[in-house]
Amino acid sequence: MLVSLMSLGIGPGDEVITTPFTFFATAGCIARLHARPIFVDIDPRTFNLNARLIRRAITSKTKAIIPVHLFGQVCDMDPILKIAAQYHLHVIEDAAQAITATYKGRQAGRMGVAGCFSFFPSKNLGAAGDAGIVVTNDDQLASRIALMRTHGASPKYYHKYVGGNFRLDPLQAAILLVKLPHLAAWTAARRRNAAYFDARFAGTEVHSPWISPQCESIYNQYVIRVKNRDEVAARLKRMGVATEVYYPLPMHLQECFNNLGYKRGDFPVSERAAEEVLALPCYPELTSPMLAYVADSVLEASQAVNTTFTGISAMKYSSVAGN
Repeated sequence: MLVSLMSLGIGPGDEVITTPFTFFATAGCIARLHARPIFVDIDPRTFNLNARLIRRAITSKTKAIIPVHLFGQVCDMDPILKIAAQYHLHVIEDAAQAITATYKGRQAGRMGVAGCFSFFPSKNLGAAGDAGIVVTNDDQLASRIALMRTHGASPKYYHKYVGGNFRLDPLQAAILLVKLPHLAAWTAARRRNAAYFDARFAGTEVHSPWISPQCESIYNQYVIRVKNRDEVAARLKRMGVATEVYYPLPMHLQECFNNLGYKRGDFPVSERAAEEVLALPCYPELTSPMLAYVADSVLEASQAVNTTFTGISAMKYSSVAGN
């Protein structure tokens, strides 16, 4: 993401529109270049950037839009691309969680001027450590990124740009080449696991991920929404079910972005999502008994916690009413 922004000339005084509900790197790379992240709230169903809100965030300083294909589902790209073309903005896809995911038959990372993928070990295609890739159909941009990744040097020791050391470790590349042929099967297994959870949680207070009919998700994470999320997660931990919260605090409320001037309440959909989302195990190696145990545990924990909280609320209300 950083080398893409650098190669596009994003810098001080520029503004880049993106989502506040994402991993830190999305906004961090913008700020690192002394540009300004401009946040736009998310769609409550997909958790992705709400395309309908982008236009109002555009100013004369806007240079790019970074849609994040969160949890393995691609953003609603057509309206984003239309707005970008109208205002002559770059679209850099944060496809870190969406390798091979599709939108209207088009793959993530292939619709903007650049697509950025992560091979962090937890991804559908993971290396043994940190790794990533940038893809583009723009020959000029590809050449500049290639220069930027080696300190802007061509030939060696002759530096045209101030780049960085963004080279992929050959060991990580070798591991990825061995794993790549298995990616399709692993992703299919994640989809089967997601379908099982969808069926088990249907009609309950556990809200399954909503996948747009235009999209095919790769379920980098299987993220539910549930009331009293932290208490449910704590109970699941005691039951031996690992969970994770992606993400507990939106970007506009992070301490390091206090200077941007945002406050709680500015992006209510993102803030509510941060309080309710919970990622469940969805990896390909889950067996049928393991899937059943996870689903049973989630339903049991949600019912137990929310019954308890409902009882507490009722008792408090009765007490107040009695007074």
